[in-house]
Amino acid sequence: MHENCMSTALLTDMYELTMLDSALGSGKADYFSVFEVFSRRLPGERRYGVVAGTGRILEALQHFRFGDAELQYLHDAKVVGEKTLEYLADFQFSGDIYGYAEGECYFPGSPLLTVTGTFAEAVLLETLVLSILNYDCAVATAASRMTIAAHDRPCLDMGARRTHEMSAVAAARATVVGGFIGTSNLEAGRRYGITPIGTAAHSFTLLHDSEEEAFAAQIAAMGPGTTLLVDTYDVPTGVERAVAAARAAGGELGAVRIDSGDLVAQAFQVRAQLDELGATGTKITVTNDLDEYSIAALNAAPVDSYGVGTRVVTGSGRPTAELVYKLVASEHSDGKIHAVAKASTGKPSVGGLKVAGRKYDANGSAEAELVVAALSWEAGRAYLQEHDAQPLQVQYVSGGKINPEYLDEGALARAAKHHRESRAVLPYNAWRLSAGEPGIPTLMQHI
Repeated sequence: MHENCMSTALLTDMYELTMLDSALGSGKADYFSVFEVFSRRLPGERRYGVVAGTGRILEALQHFRFGDAELQYLHDAKVVGEKTLEYLADFQFSGDIYGYAEGECYFPGSPLLTVTGTFAEAVLLETLVLSILNYDCAVATAASRMTIAAHDRPCLDMGARRTHEMSAVAAARATVVGGFIGTSNLEAGRRYGITPIGTAAHSFTLLHDSEEEAFAAQIAAMGPGTTLLVDTYDVPTGVERAVAAARAAGGELGAVRIDSGDLVAQAFQVRAQLDELGATGTKITVTNDLDEYSIAALNAAPVDSYGVGTRVVTGSGRPTAELVYKLVASEHSDGKIHAVAKASTGKPSVGGLKVAGRKYDANGSAEAELVVAALSWEAGRAYLQEHDAQPLQVQYVSGGKINPEYLDEGALARAAKHHRESRAVLPYNAWRLSAGEPGIPTLMQHI
């Protein structure tokens, strides 16, 4: 896996450092604290969300150090005082991080990620954690809804040009968690081992004196099994020329791509034409601003795969998962750990460390999320066991040490597999694309 060695310590908001500065002054910086990531609601009244980005958080955590350049900037900008600069010079996260397995489905109130440690070290991770999870979960959720709509037909990420250049890499990874099988983005392919895909755009056809010449040139370079874009001029003529070009090269054309017009009607027309030409093995892929709804509308059409761009990298209209990072328990001056919670109007939180499990019915279908607010992992897990709920959280970081299992070359494939399994046991109502209630209820229990 490719690693970016730039420090990630300043990928944060200023108030995290000013809180640290003040906490060091008040003597509270070393108090044990529990922070939790959760959502109060699912954006767009979707039926479930998808956890994605935890692997990227661990990548970023490896480089969360304040080097000379970072410290000099904080000094020159007068962000914090000398005592805080001294603290940051030796900073290394030494706490624990628990969370839902990447690829897991989540619901309102689900504790996606739990960070425990001193207030100082846990508060510094807030913006980094949220910026990754809010984007990656939004993209993975959109991708999951699209792969549901596709009914096992492959979905491919082509959204790099529709978002920030580094967001494109993150998005490609998140789409794989949600069920996509390839990406047009080569950096994502290199960094995460995702299958790269792509052949040619309309500009390649327009470069040549004729469509026939363009097709012949592409086939000469890539072989007859390539995918030819047939809608630069006239689709029926393009299909005929594409099949002829592949046969002239001694093979059968792999696929044609349609990128405009009425995709449903054209898919039927192109399939009929290909079959009439004897190109029964040539597949059809479609692109052109697809989302889960347009993919669902193509279900009856003879389409073999979908290339998705803008909609998937922007969360299909919901570009953030609306996750928050809140302090839910902390040490007080009496030396004991206390549950703490906001009571703000419309933005309350639930105090206490959360231990989460899922309950299943006799047929193995998920029926409820059980979230236990406790003061220890042991007490919460014991409660889950007593109530036949399967634990959902794994430990990503222990005493500052990252579990390498979640960063190895197989981590992304395992996350994608986990998502398929997690989604498969949700009740049918959770798979619906329409707005509605969460697919299963969240039961909050205080012990």
